[in-house]
Amino acid sequence: MLVRTGALGDLDRLTHQPTHAAAGAADAVIPVDAWRDDQALYLQFDLPGVDPADIDLTVERGTLTLTAERPSPIPAGAAPVLTERPTGRFTRRLALSDALDSSTVDARYDNGVLTLRIPLADHAKPRKIAITGGAHKQLTS
Repeated sequence: MLVRTGALGDLDRLTHQPTHAAAGAADAVIPVDAWRDDQALYLQFDLPGVDPADIDLTVERGTLTLTAERPSPIPAGAAPVLTERPTGRFTRRLALSDALDSSTVDARYDNGVLTLRIPLADHAKPRKIAITGGAHKQLTS
């Protein structure tokens, strides 16, 4: 559902597409899990400590862009003793398949996890095909 070749079920280089972090947040990543069912693609991004007001989510020309900012908790003038949690501005971009209806994305943020539900486009949803028939005809030679 994330574009590779446009085929359903392909995830576009989730493990090969690095997150590009802003200066000051080098090597920072926005972790994501993705899965799909017959109705939608689901994405969950870990954003602990990020205020929902500091999250920007856009879809443009088939690309989902997530930008978030986590400020440093260390007060100005304090001497840092240990800083392992990345701070600053982070961006994650994912290419979406045309099999998704990106005009109706549902986004929810709970307990530091941003969950997106992107419905499948009608043309990409599995559907049952009715079979009609009549009497079996035998070929004659």
